[in-house]
Amino acid sequence: MEEKLDLREKGGVREGERQVSDTRMFMQLLAFGECMDCAPLIRALRDSRYETVLYEDLNDSRGVALLAWNENPDFFLTMRRTLLLEPPFVSLTPRLEYSMIGRTYALGYEPNLQDWLLHRPRRTVLNPDCPWAIWYPLRRTGAFSALPPEEQTPILREHGSIGLAFGKAGYAHDVRLSCFGLDKNDNDFVIGLIGHDLYPLSACVQAMRKTRQTSQYIQAMGPFFIGKAIWQSSFADIP
Repeated sequence: MEEKLDLREKGGVREGERQVSDTRMFMQLLAFGECMDCAPLIRALRDSRYETVLYEDLNDSRGVALLAWNENPDFFLTMRRTLLLEPPFVSLTPRLEYSMIGRTYALGYEPNLQDWLLHRPRRTVLNPDCPWAIWYPLRRTGAFSALPPEEQTPILREHGSIGLAFGKAGYAHDVRLSCFGLDKNDNDFVIGLIGHDLYPLSACVQAMRKTRQTSQYIQAMGPFFIGKAIWQSSFADIP
């Protein structure tokens, strides 16, 4: 008998049962140029009541980026037409090279699957104490995908341990999104590094350059968007 394809996210065992979920969070970053005044954008976002973060671009004095998320990808089509194609956003110039989208995913051992997929990413990007962000896509080489699991595991563990250390120290909190087939550049993942200060985020990227995964198995990284949040939806409503 043919085995039924199971696309559910799978977490760790909880109360004697393997956690599974058919829900996940889609997150999208859209960047814009020629923004002379951020105040009208903030008013429009406040009035829309969408969950969003608005960043000022560190490397472009007229640049901004909008981060939004939802469990239903249809939301981005609706939001784009009701918010982004009307003033004040419609007057901005899209910077498509910084467009990023991905979905939350599980690795199979998460102790609280629903929190990992739906709540933790929102808490991370909406934390008012952590306004700085570095967002970038990456693509691994095909050689990594061809490695057997027993060879992939220590490579991923080495890379992940750095992120864990920075997170435990409060220096950098990550948002990891899978984007296979979702963007024009065929990237594998979108990474967001979020923190109180910018330097630790840069130091985290630097530390990860030394791992086997980055030094041997990353085909492409970037472009990097570096911004600071000037508007975040209410953190009080986040589980």
